[in-house]
Amino acid sequence: MRALIIVQGIVHGVGYRFFAVEQAKRFMIRGYAKNLPDNTVEIVAEGDENAIKGFVEQLRIGPPSAHVSAVDVEWKDSEFGFSDFDIRY
Repeated sequence: MRALIIVQGIVHGVGYRFFAVEQAKRFMIRGYAKNLPDNTVEIVAEGDENAIKGFVEQLRIGPPSAHVSAVDVEWKDSEFGFSDFDIRY
């Protein structure tokens, strides 16, 4: 399964992408996290559907320095385009 996730709130400059990497490893998710110019974070996650759901729940919480106001998830078919989870710039 693949999910395109957009995280809104205070999520830039607070370690949010690094938090996403830690959680992706925990849930064995492949993909990436990237800051967008509109102050949101884009995350593409591939893996088991239940693992992605658990991952998304952690993304809703975020690291202590972040304030997540919304998490939008768009489900897609897997493309198997990732071997790990990283940060894109």
